[in-house]
Amino acid sequence: MRKFSIYIITISLLVLSGCKDFLETESLSTSTVDNYYKTPQQAFSALVGCYDGLQAVWGGVGLPVVAEVISDNTFAGTGSTDADDYVMLDEFDKTKAPSFQSFFNDTWIAYYKAIYRCNILLERLDQVNWGDQIALKTTYEAEARFLRAAMYFDMVRLWGNIPLLTEPSADNIPQADPQVVYAQIAQDLVFASENLTATTYTNQPAATHGRASKWAAESLIGRVYLYYTGYYQQADLAGVVTKAQALAYLEDVIANSGHGLVSTFANLWPAASISNYAGEDNNETVFAIKYTYTSDYTTGNADGNRWLVNLGLRGDKFYPYGDGWGFATVNPKLWDAFKDTDTRKVASIISVDGENIPAEKLIVGQKEYTGYYGKKYIPMINKDGSSVSQTLGAAAGHNTDNQISQFQDYVVIRYADVLLMAAELGSANAQSYFDQVRQRAYGSNFTQIPVSQENIMSERRLEFALEGIRYWDLLRQGVDVAASTIAETTQLLTAGAEVTVKITAAKILETKGLQQIPATQISLSNGVLKQNAGW
Repeated sequence: MRKFSIYIITISLLVLSGCKDFLETESLSTSTVDNYYKTPQQAFSALVGCYDGLQAVWGGVGLPVVAEVISDNTFAGTGSTDADDYVMLDEFDKTKAPSFQSFFNDTWIAYYKAIYRCNILLERLDQVNWGDQIALKTTYEAEARFLRAAMYFDMVRLWGNIPLLTEPSADNIPQADPQVVYAQIAQDLVFASENLTATTYTNQPAATHGRASKWAAESLIGRVYLYYTGYYQQADLAGVVTKAQALAYLEDVIANSGHGLVSTFANLWPAASISNYAGEDNNETVFAIKYTYTSDYTTGNADGNRWLVNLGLRGDKFYPYGDGWGFATVNPKLWDAFKDTDTRKVASIISVDGENIPAEKLIVGQKEYTGYYGKKYIPMINKDGSSVSQTLGAAAGHNTDNQISQFQDYVVIRYADVLLMAAELGSANAQSYFDQVRQRAYGSNFTQIPVSQENIMSERRLEFALEGIRYWDLLRQGVDVAASTIAETTQLLTAGAEVTVKITAAKILETKGLQQIPATQISLSNGVLKQNAGW
């Protein structure tokens, strides 16, 4: 009988010496597939494991960080003496770091580990003795399918060509046609939208924050629709969702979810607002990946935001901004894209000179220094220079440090995005939705401009700067548009000396904007997996 652990499922190899196993499980208890799924509580524990899997997929390489690096918003950054793996990503050039051809290997493994958890839960729901809690069965199925869809959406955008597993299979299978993957994503999200309760934001119990909702599923349908139809130049979402249906889902969120815009943009972000922070789970958050400061070396708890510290200042700290590894230095062109009357400018970006931050240590320690850092996602310090997250963790009795204890949630979908997506899809209220986002940004300086595709895309860049959205917005306008927009040759500082950064449109066109399949996985598959062009 095949044994498995509810919380830890180890992806081993795509294939090893001809063995057919793609997924290999590790038993850490006496529980088995057949004897564990008996009670609703056990099913819920397995569902928690699915959410935990989503939380863990960015333990090393954070997709929000990668998505900003490969966009026109930031450069690679990192430390002045670090390897050029992120430079390789930024310039779409494998020759920059030839020893990092398995850069995404741990990320690939983590995604399939999390998907395995979802698949095994979905397969075993029928064996649970639900009793008078039978309604939970459909709810748990809807949540697991939402999570599976969200992760496959990440993967298919990043790699384009991936194996599609909808059951806990151990087979070594080839990559699926992207249309098939998107059809599965759409079907999962439609199911989730139809079977998760329509509880408004104000009526949601605090205990459910961080869990998938009907509104999250409907919003993600809109995002997937826009990306798929744009990138692949199709009329609908893989034959599952039409444009009219995608818009209807978004209109439902706007009309009935109870979500809305936080009145002051800066208050969405801890480092931009300090004492005025609207807090996690504010009414603009439609779905977020939850993190906590309880990570603990002693217990092995790893619920912290491991990628946030990558975005910290390299070589120094300055209240309220904490130190870190200096990834994703902000392109000055992004700073210049904002008008000075746009409150999002200083709420989104740290200007070293503008905030009178001493630059000497930053310049020495930083690769590709620009004088600008992101403010939305960054470690924070107390006035005495101590780490906020580490202080909170220690006060709660945890053996933690700044690297593992960051706790800021990653907001996957904000209500502002719902408004702009609905406007883009041609809502009768498009101008009103567009204006709402801009009115908050400009306050008394707001002046109306006509809603149009061009203006919406420009607004999206400013509204969602440094949130991991810009690159996908570029790609869905066409790989040629993304390539010409991102391409740049400029001079930056590394350890205080000028270096040339050269991002060519040809490289982005060659790769079609996709990233490399980990070479380790291709090797272990005995060539069943095929590498993407350009890598």
